[in-house]
Amino acid sequence: MKSSSIVTFFVTFLPVTLFSAEPSAFGAGNLNSPNPYGLTSSEKSLLETKKNLHKVVVKSNNQANEVDSLRERIDGLQTIIESLSRKSHENKIGLKKIKSKISLDINSSNEYEKRLNRFTQTNQEDIDKLTLVINELSSLIDTINSSYVSKKEFTRLVDDVNKFKDLVAKELKNSSVSTPKKSKLDKMQNAEVAKQAKAFFDKKYYTKSIEYYTHLIDKNYKPARAHYMIGEMKFKRKNYADAISYFKKSASLYSKASYMPSLMLHTAISMDETGDKKNAKAFYNGLINKYPDSEYVEDARVKLSLIE
Repeated sequence: MKSSSIVTFFVTFLPVTLFSAEPSAFGAGNLNSPNPYGLTSSEKSLLETKKNLHKVVVKSNNQANEVDSLRERIDGLQTIIESLSRKSHENKIGLKKIKSKISLDINSSNEYEKRLNRFTQTNQEDIDKLTLVINELSSLIDTINSSYVSKKEFTRLVDDVNKFKDLVAKELKNSSVSTPKKSKLDKMQNAEVAKQAKAFFDKKYYTKSIEYYTHLIDKNYKPARAHYMIGEMKFKRKNYADAISYFKKSASLYSKASYMPSLMLHTAISMDETGDKKNAKAFYNGLINKYPDSEYVEDARVKLSLIE
């Protein structure tokens, strides 16, 4: 779903279907966004490679335009050379005719000299034109050389892309076959880890709480709640981009959780804070319409009134 249709979608159908829609509705992880946020390490590498490829495409397009211009100049130069060649040949014929017609008297000699001067002047003008075109052509070639993507540069870019592909493939392989590192939490029951994680959260020991909830995600133990709780801590720390990413994942895993009104409000505020006003309004309205009796509705109305 494109970002331009997100607002209409949420206002019309309400957030019931929001969390079964594609994750890009939250904005995080969208590589096509002018200012992407909430990216994984692989997505960041992909974005950098994408930017490099774009630079090469732009540079190549510029080169193509310069080459077209060069071809046009060359065609013009060829026309001038052909014209100069014809005129030179005509001059030779003309001189021969003059020689055959004139006598050795002074007047005839003067006429011969005048015509010779005219021919010489014409040839000089053509030579001047040719020199001007050659100078322009030389300048154009220098410009192309300065912006040319050399074979070495292109080869290096291809190598970078191949290395990136190998890196992603290696990460995927390692994530599927590697054995997780042993942790002291492995000796605990998941329910106990969850209880301790919540206790840390209540005490605002967010670093420890995030560690415990991350362990629960790795163990796939109530991952929707674990993502939500980490999102809440990121939100409290004003790390809004990461908060949106975790809220998005939580909602995609379980959209009927009791904490959904809070998740929607904090998602909207996070979007509001990161400048995504359009989607923030959609979430505020979604919360108001879907959960009219929620304690978070009043906050949503106030926040919404500030951006309408």
